[in-house]
Amino acid sequence: MADEEKTVKKAAKKAALKKAVTKKAAVKKAVAKKAVAKKAAPKVETVVAKEATAPKAAAKKAAAPKADSAVKKLSVTLVRSKHHRLASHKACVAGLGLRRMHQTVQVIDTPENRGMINRVHYMLNVEEA
Repeated sequence: MADEEKTVKKAAKKAALKKAVTKKAAVKKAVAKKAVAKKAAPKVETVVAKEATAPKAAAKKAAAPKADSAVKKLSVTLVRSKHHRLASHKACVAGLGLRRMHQTVQVIDTPENRGMINRVHYMLNVEEA
């Protein structure tokens, strides 16, 4: 009979511990949900604020198109093969729009295009167009 009372007491203790653990877990989840909700709200507001300012910036860019005669262009010809070159050099050649040898393309004279041309200058023929 003493053994039965001990097992009943142990079972009661285990049940009480499980309840306490589940209550703690529920409290932690509730706190975590509140924290997530608080963090999510400012992100939505900042996205809305960014969208409100975005059309103004786009309008400024669209308002100032350059005429084709004023844009300086370069004529670039690939005179050496891109095979067996560094991956970054192949990427520069592809970025300039060149696919095969002796192909000529017209590119706008921008600092980005100048940088790619300078990196692979040993493979190219460049003329002002």
